[in-house]
Amino acid sequence: MRVDVSANDREISLGEGLAAIPERLMLAHARGEVLFICGAGISKPAGLPDFRELVLDVYAILDTSVHAVLKSIPRGVCNLWQPNHTGLTERHIAEVKRFVIGDYDVVLGMLERRLDSQTRGDSKVRNQVSVLLRGSGNSPSPIHRALIRLADRGGATTIVTTNFDLLLERAVKKLHPAIETYALGSIPRPTRQTEFAGVMHIHGALDRNPSRVSELVLSDQDFGEFYLRRRVVPDFIYDAARLFHLVLVGYSANDPPMRYLLNAVAADGTRFEDLKERFTFFGTDPVDRVALEDWKARGITPIHYNSRNGHSSLLKTLQRWARLSAINGQKSAIDAEVHRIVRNSRAAAPEEDRDLFDHIFRRSNASERSRLSTLASAAKADLGWLNAIVKIGSERERGRRP
Repeated sequence: MRVDVSANDREISLGEGLAAIPERLMLAHARGEVLFICGAGISKPAGLPDFRELVLDVYAILDTSVHAVLKSIPRGVCNLWQPNHTGLTERHIAEVKRFVIGDYDVVLGMLERRLDSQTRGDSKVRNQVSVLLRGSGNSPSPIHRALIRLADRGGATTIVTTNFDLLLERAVKKLHPAIETYALGSIPRPTRQTEFAGVMHIHGALDRNPSRVSELVLSDQDFGEFYLRRRVVPDFIYDAARLFHLVLVGYSANDPPMRYLLNAVAADGTRFEDLKERFTFFGTDPVDRVALEDWKARGITPIHYNSRNGHSSLLKTLQRWARLSAINGQKSAIDAEVHRIVRNSRAAAPEEDRDLFDHIFRRSNASERSRLSTLASAAKADLGWLNAIVKIGSERERGRRP
């Protein structure tokens, strides 16, 4: 016998092989209370590098001798790895050691100070980063378009990214009118009102004019400036975490931006009761339960998916979620799901179909529930489905009582 669980524990499967999403998150999304924060992983399908690859690409141009050592270091090695330092100075070796342990922001800061003596917008390192990220032929990938659709809160499209590229903005042009770009100090204060809309580049954005210098949070000194001294990013994250469920996409647990982001909210987790639950999509193959517990210990609820085939499961999960979205999903797709599910009796239907059916009704307002109820009846849904609709309506009525 199936034991019913509350929305706090229920997970909704959107299809075979896709990630199971906590229903409490999907219900929050239907209310416009979710804010996606996107990392370098979402731009890799578009041909752009992640942070580690960006460091390698910069060294390949600016210091070929150190690059020859860095490129020989396997991804994911522990800090005891000893690469061949032959021919390098102590200063070079210090940079290599930081690269081994994944402190890529520190590595770029060290390189920048070595080549330019100081950190500034027109340094050799920053110019090269700009050139690399402006590479020709980079177009938004399907995951950019799926996230932009999910970022629609109902009257406002709002999404946060630590990426410097403008691929999210370009993805919007194919779905909506142009969207505003905000970076660092120009980012508006979070609110649930519709004026809080746009792509929020909390680590800076490439200027649309290639001849202009872009202010970017790239090196360790930049992180210190914008997280500790000026507090631009932490203050934004603190406010956003009280208004929205933050959902991280395109990060690994050890990404330098992720460490700073987590530190920005974790300290307040025990002091402020109004901080909302944070989530991350996290892919491994097979399931890495230790890594999942590591995320939980950092105050983040992981949503696991299988990472094989280039993280295709993540893309398909986000695309299907967008198609079935309560805010701007495809009405025909939602109706088709109801039709498909009620072909079987409720007793004979798979548990994931029962959960998805219930979720579609649970998230809907009264008029939409009435419309879908008529649809289910016309499709000759058995009494089990109709009773479920009545039960869900009763749940919502009880929830409105003082």
